[in-house]
Amino acid sequence: MAVVLPGSTAEVAAVVQYAHAQGIAMVPQGGHTGLCGGAVPDASGRQIILNLRRMRDILSIDTLEGTVTVQAGCRLADLQQAVEAKGWYFPLSLASAGECQIGGNLATNAGGHNVLRYGNVRELCRGLEVVLADGRVWSDLSGLPKNNSGYDLKQLFIGSEGTLGVITTAVLRLVRQPRQQLVALVPVPDIATALRLFGAINDEMGEALTAFELMSDFSMMLVARHFPEVVASLPLNSAWSVLVELSRPGTAEDLLSSFSGALDRSIGRTEMNDAVVARDLVQGSRLWAIRNAIPDAQRREGPSIKHDISLPRGQIAGFISELYPLLQDRCSGVRPCVFGHLGDGNLHFNLSAPSAGEAQDFVLQRERLERLVHDRVVAHGGSFSAEHGIGQLKRNEMARYKDEVTLDLMQRIKYALDPDNVMNPGKVLPDR
Repeated sequence: MAVVLPGSTAEVAAVVQYAHAQGIAMVPQGGHTGLCGGAVPDASGRQIILNLRRMRDILSIDTLEGTVTVQAGCRLADLQQAVEAKGWYFPLSLASAGECQIGGNLATNAGGHNVLRYGNVRELCRGLEVVLADGRVWSDLSGLPKNNSGYDLKQLFIGSEGTLGVITTAVLRLVRQPRQQLVALVPVPDIATALRLFGAINDEMGEALTAFELMSDFSMMLVARHFPEVVASLPLNSAWSVLVELSRPGTAEDLLSSFSGALDRSIGRTEMNDAVVARDLVQGSRLWAIRNAIPDAQRREGPSIKHDISLPRGQIAGFISELYPLLQDRCSGVRPCVFGHLGDGNLHFNLSAPSAGEAQDFVLQRERLERLVHDRVVAHGGSFSAEHGIGQLKRNEMARYKDEVTLDLMQRIKYALDPDNVMNPGKVLPDR
């Protein structure tokens, strides 16, 4: 029906009050980087898009408390640049940082590369201001690290994808900029070896381990095919590769020595000789470019079916070895493109079409291939949604895999805060 661009919390509240009184549904919208349709209106033509891009101010940076207060429409990259100028670091690390907005990051409980060390954005949030479905404003922007005075209401809105209210302002936790950083690309023959390396580095270096990413040979091959300049002169002859990032105070030599010792103890000298180690930010960014290019490379390759899953780390090897032959039985020639955050158990288990000529038949099998993958994920104690959220695309999965008590509690919370179902209806929760 309309796109509304408010410039303040008061203007958001005025719009919501009016829409609520008229029974008009609202769809909060940020930087258009979501992957599950959570910020897309329905086809009725009777919903209002509430876009917060004008609300992009950084209101304050508190260097004593180590926090930043920011409006929801601020882009993640702009926030990071502003706090880095003050010697601080906001550790949410997303490939979409130049487009995504803080409100959307909070609404989807964004994850990214650094969850292993710093947690999801939920763990980085100290306070929120939210416009409720009836237009009232709930505000807790004190930013206190300890505040045990009743329910922690902000946690209801983080990850709710705009179905309970509109986040307008946030207080976020900052950390000091790392003084030294080491990034390494390590080829490994299998996931068991990758996990041994993870355990050795974790034992040796603890919180210095910032990121631990896994990439299959097929995902690396796609990058080499579509972005050959990104992987020039790098080893690509291993079944899997691990991208490791370490950061902490101290010298670069300290980091390298600890990393080399962990590598030697976990996978041996032969593999260690094949590792590519970057000791400065420029070299490190080149290695990260490989990992970040995988989604674009897969898009260029042709149709794909994407799965954002999480598993206990100890279940990942068994899950993959069990699922690969099942996929071939259902769709001969299907090409799994597996990459993601092995350190926290979150994999992007994507499937590429067998070939361009079979793309149409492959797309028609989406539903049954998704069911196969998600059934095996749940059987191994995992989740069908790790960091991309539910939106519209995974509502049926909620109905299939969530138990009745969980769904009932979620529905009760939704009804308590939005009894008229005007706040982003048709998202997250299945129809009951």
